[in-house]
Amino acid sequence: MNLRKKLGMGVASAALGLSLIGGGTYAYFNDTEITTNTFAAGTIDLVANPTTIINIDKIKPGDTMLRAFDLKNNGTLDIKNVILNTSYIVNDANGDNAGADFGEHIRVNFLFNADKLDAPVWSTTLADLKNMNPKAVENKFDSIFGDEWGTRGLAVGSKDTLFVQFEFVNNGQDQNVFQGDTLNLTWKFVANQKAGSER
Repeated sequence: MNLRKKLGMGVASAALGLSLIGGGTYAYFNDTEITTNTFAAGTIDLVANPTTIINIDKIKPGDTMLRAFDLKNNGTLDIKNVILNTSYIVNDANGDNAGADFGEHIRVNFLFNADKLDAPVWSTTLADLKNMNPKAVENKFDSIFGDEWGTRGLAVGSKDTLFVQFEFVNNGQDQNVFQGDTLNLTWKFVANQKAGSER
């Protein structure tokens, strides 16, 4: 074997020895710890009781109907506020409404103080309520219920009782086109969470 090959093999052996020594130099104790983590989302669960607020027939202009219902937070998160969405369908019994909207003749009086149920805090017709911007309805509810809805909201497990008076307005004019008509009202209460926070 010539000198060049002998030198080459010597260098390779030395490099291998150094790598083995070097590998041993970097040995160290170690330990491993595993953590398990969970993100569980809370729930918003708004319950209205009763689910049928009003079911009445044979009403006539001038009639008023007072009803109470509860909104309860059955979820695990506090509710910031509640927005009311209104929709209804009018069944024209005689086909003679000629564009008249029965909902314009049903006034909704929202009452705040249970001791003074004759003093509405906000009155509007079903037609106006149906066509209101949801943000405007939210602002009205916040102003009616003040801190209860606007600041503290509806805490987990708590409930609020709402009083509403429906009134078939007697406008002093001919309202015969509404004889026999029915109005099917749907109120959808949309509950919103409070803002997120540092946890």
